[in-house]
Amino acid sequence: MAARTIGSLPVANVQALAETCNGFNDKIPERYIRTEVRSEEVVSVHGSTLAIPIIDLNKLLDSQSSEEECVKLVSGCQNWGFFQLTNHGVPDEVIENMMNDVAEFFRQPLEAKKAYSQLPNSLEGYGQSFVVSDIQKLDWCDRFFLHVRPVESRDLSFWPTNPASFRRSVDVYSSEVAKLSCCLLEFMAKGMGAEPASLLGMFEGQPQGMRMNYYPPCWQADQVLGLSPHSDACGLTLLLQKRDVQGLQVKRDGKWFAVEALDGALIVNVGDTLEILSNGKFRSAEHRAVIHQNKERISVATFHQHCQDLIVGPLPEFVKGDKVRYRSTSYHDFLTQYLKAKLDGKNHLEKLKL
Repeated sequence: MAARTIGSLPVANVQALAETCNGFNDKIPERYIRTEVRSEEVVSVHGSTLAIPIIDLNKLLDSQSSEEECVKLVSGCQNWGFFQLTNHGVPDEVIENMMNDVAEFFRQPLEAKKAYSQLPNSLEGYGQSFVVSDIQKLDWCDRFFLHVRPVESRDLSFWPTNPASFRRSVDVYSSEVAKLSCCLLEFMAKGMGAEPASLLGMFEGQPQGMRMNYYPPCWQADQVLGLSPHSDACGLTLLLQKRDVQGLQVKRDGKWFAVEALDGALIVNVGDTLEILSNGKFRSAEHRAVIHQNKERISVATFHQHCQDLIVGPLPEFVKGDKVRYRSTSYHDFLTQYLKAKLDGKNHLEKLKL
């Protein structure tokens, strides 16, 4: 896997840094200052029709409402590349255990977390991502990435034993969202009039990665970014976060839209490989994370990838009556270029367009 062959340069622990420069007289290191945060327009969508769509899985599964809800699902994937999923069927206890154990891991002393630090030329473990030079701007965030599925891909030396329930929580949650992602892909294909097996065959039983994010508060929150603007390289991403602290923003038509996460919902977004496989019928969306002035934010992103031995290119099912809009490439080459792009929006994807 490219995530195990391409690493990230070591940088300071942001959680520890935040504790030393969180007073009005403390200066934020220059590499974290992002002037664009203040200057770019952000649209607040609370109670607005401009919010990302809300899809109800119960309605998708109900024969009486499935067709109408499927139209909404496809529209959301085409126009936003994002939607919130309610009634998703992942038990509350599974979600609560997952979030509690991730929070407990990040609460541990720095030295305890460093036992799971990334190794050179690998993104797996505790540390940062996408740092490829000593001068690029840095994110106000610490990350912990694991290969979670298939089970035989796991390197348990990176899986914490404290908290004691961490491994089981990750295992159970990842199993639930793997099944959920396949269910969504089936409806997305149906909504486009494509054979569901065309997508399911690419993703079912394939690699799943999990990135746990810790965003410390910052008193100069309008001058830092938790996560730089980017699109996801995978097929489908499912994001879990606590509702009490928001931070996700999605770009559409040149403007940033603040996402108001619903209590209990999962946020789902289309990744780059799914955009390519669908010949642009679905779109991956640029997104970023902003910081709260006095509250920490924790999120868990689960990335569902397609078969990595295959070529990434438009599927025939999605090209019917249309021209081929993307060049085909090996997944390894695609991911290599993605990781080298330093979270530079969607420029890496634009280079594949015909």
